[in-house]
Amino acid sequence: MPVGGTCLCADVAWEVTQPFEFMSHCHCSRCRKTHGAAFATFMMAPPDAFRLLRGRERIVRYPSSPAFFRPFCGRCGSVVPDGQPTQGLVAVPVGPLDDDPGARPLAHIFLASRAPWFEVRGELPCFEAYPPGVDLPVLPDPPVRDAVSGRPRGSCLCGAVGYVVEGDPLRCVNCHCSRCRKARAAAFASNLFTTADDLRFTRGGNGLVSYKVPEARFFMQVFCPDCGSPMPRIDRERGLAIVPMGSLDDDPGIRPQRHIFVGSKAPWYEIADDLPQHVEYPPAS
Repeated sequence: MPVGGTCLCADVAWEVTQPFEFMSHCHCSRCRKTHGAAFATFMMAPPDAFRLLRGRERIVRYPSSPAFFRPFCGRCGSVVPDGQPTQGLVAVPVGPLDDDPGARPLAHIFLASRAPWFEVRGELPCFEAYPPGVDLPVLPDPPVRDAVSGRPRGSCLCGAVGYVVEGDPLRCVNCHCSRCRKARAAAFASNLFTTADDLRFTRGGNGLVSYKVPEARFFMQVFCPDCGSPMPRIDRERGLAIVPMGSLDDDPGIRPQRHIFVGSKAPWYEIADDLPQHVEYPPAS
């Protein structure tokens, strides 16, 4: 049976047929910035098992390293597959899938670049870089362009956008709702909340693209148009700034405090930590 997926705006759609190959959680800094998440989850498929159903004209490809491109939807910013193989296989992000692929993650990779605010739990094998058998170069993390300020900094993958969180965070949550999974093309979104006035863009803030889900009151994806990285969103109506934690360059000090919308959790992801879980929103305090 084919397994289908779409981006957040549904302009790009694809399907993949089984059997799938190695599925893993990648913690490299490029994946974290591209997805704005703690890690990205990909499964590999032979080129003849992948079919792009629509939206090729929407796909933007950012060259994140020599001979490696990161495709995303230019309308909503979701990471999408484009069918182009690397070492003979097509990398398919698992977060935006609409169906259970049946396969499950086999390992955490690139733990040497793990976000300091995310603790890896569970029994999956862990590798500092690629797993054995993958013959690709390991690249250094991209440099941070902003000067050290004493406050948490963040940036997109291409470096065109930078920001500083100048106030203390209010809270951090891991959200498993289907919109977050499609927007970040990941198992879940880790979001840091601060006040709207405590988020300052140091460059590129005026060039960001936003996509608002038509039927949602608040849900909006903000991203760099050049590399697709999710970027902070300033919600003046609620007086909040919502920061995708995967885009942070520094340890914010605070850690995710709970899981929300676990009623919509991806079937292929198992929560291994002891944080409180809520089917939807947490109870009002």
